[in-house]
Formats: sequence, structure tokens, C-alpha cells
Amino acid sequence: MSMTRRNFLASLPAVVGPMALASPLAALAKPAVAAEPIIDIHQHTNYRDRSNERLLHHQRTMGVTHTILLPSGSQVRTPSTGDGKHNGLGGVAAGGNDSVVAMAEAHPREFFFGANEVTDLPNASDEIAKYLKRGGVIIGEQKFSVECDSRASRRLYDLAAEHQVPILLHFQHGTYNLGYERFGAMLAKHPKTIFIGHAQTFWANIDKNHADQTVLYPKGPVAPGGLTDRYLADYPNMFADMSAGSGLNALTRDEDHARGFLERHQDKLLYGSDCNDEFGAGAKCQGSQTIAAIRKLSPSKAIERKLLFENSKKLFRLNLA
Repeated sequence: MSMTRRNFLASLPAVVGPMALASPLAALAKPAVAAEPIIDIHQHTNYRDRSNERLLHHQRTMGVTHTILLPSGSQVRTPSTGDGKHNGLGGVAAGGNDSVVAMAEAHPREFFFGANEVTDLPNASDEIAKYLKRGGVIIGEQKFSVECDSRASRRLYDLAAEHQVPILLHFQHGTYNLGYERFGAMLAKHPKTIFIGHAQTFWANIDKNHADQTVLYPKGPVAPGGLTDRYLADYPNMFADMSAGSGLNALTRDEDHARGFLERHQDKLLYGSDCNDEFGAGAKCQGSQTIAAIRKLSPSKAIERKLLFENSKKLFRLNLA
């Protein structure tokens, strides 16, 4: 019997509100219990040299109560890292495995951590497994110049299934996780792996009419039925990370389409910020803008709560007590 989306989700084992923080030190105060908690599945330590203190300030000011930190891989000069140019997750100096563990240990149940390594390094699986055994809840962010159906990538897909954690992939045409048009085969061949898609090529392809893959931030009306739309509809193990400018662009470029998209995939969409802002509010804080867009465009309050909290709590099986 084929696995339906409902059966897949059913098989998974089962702060602060928006705070006007007056100073960086205020961010270090113990968070209050939030009436409407928010899980952010996509943040980084040392993001463009942002300190942990400012990261904490940023998250709490946005109203985020629980954050998953995604580390970078090793600093190596290989073709998969653009000869080192893409180290630190695309050159943004994101911290590695030890840095996210330290932040999570300093703020238990407010911060959680992932595990990562450069996809095609010989020890990638062993390095990632080491941190998963320490409590990592996700593999990623995988942001390296490899084919998405490469042997090295598939080893990590198998590792995610073995440890029952999702793997998050940054799809960017010509740069990271190449061959998005072939990714459906991976979803079919790895049915026990939970995949989370993210970034420019993933979100550009919600549109059936998106033909020029070199356009990473398309504007204008969206025709339902794009590759990403179909992956989410057809494969119970495909989920979506709404973070970054690409996720926000997908929501705001065609609000009528966005409302239908959020309703259609209400059980598959996960809020993430991937925001390097230091303040947690204002014009430069894309993360808070994405929260506002979700609240504005969600067809119901129940769907809004799924996107901002409930889907991630269930998928990651987070201990929030």
C-alpha cells in the first residue's frame, strides 16, 4: 500500500512574545512563556559575524520561542565548496557543528542544533552522525556544489533516514544541489527520508511557467503546478522551509496564489528565518517580515499556527517541556 501524506505524518513519534528589547543585555533575560509560540527552523551562529548575544536578541524580538541552528561544514578547498569560496555556507561565515552545540547547551529547549559536513568529503557521514548522536535534530543546511542525485548526496539521504531526522537542502541553479528537475527521483527512491527544500530554485519553481532557471527571484503572477508545487503534493516526504528572501518573495509576489498555496500545503510548510539582521524588527529584518506575511496570507488562524509552530514541533519531535 502506498504511503499517503496523512499516514506519513501520523507515523512520526509524537517564551517570549514579541518583545521590545531596549538593549542587547535585555535579550539575555529569561524568556517568558508565549501564548503563541513560534519555531524557527533555519538560523545560524556567527551569521556575517553576528554575536550569539545579538542572535538571541534577534530571535526573541521576533517572537521566536524555539530555534534550530544549522551549522556549516569543514573549511576545505574542493570543487564542492567552490575552491573554498563557499565555505561557511556560501561565504557568510556561519559557525560549525561545535558552535551550534554550544549555543543549544547554553539555552536548552530554546535552541536546538543540526549537524553538517561538506557532502562529498569521505568522512561526511561519520562527522554528521557524531553530532546526531549528541542530539542533533536535522542534517544541514546542505549548501554545496554537488548533483542532488550524486552518490555522496544519497549517502546522506540514507543517513537521515537511519537517524530519523530531516535533511535540509539549499537548491540554487548552477551553484548548490544541482539538478532540481531530477529531484523527484530522489524523493521516490528514498521514501523514508524526510526532505526539506529551501532557497531560490526551490521557491522559483512554485510557478508552472518558470522556464528560465537562471532567474532566481522571479516576480509577478504565479501559475499553480510548478515543479515544487508538484513535489509537495505528490511526495509525503517533501517539506518546505519558508525562510530567506526567496521564501518571502514566493509569498509576496502573488498574494492570491500564496493564499491557495498555503492552504494546499498547510501540513508541509515550515517557518524559518535565515535572517542575518541583528535587531529582529524593521525593514532589514526579513525574518519578521516573513512572520507578518504568513499571518496576513494564511487562510485561517489554524493554518497560521501550523506554519509557525505545529508542523515543525511534530516533524522534529521537539521536547519543548
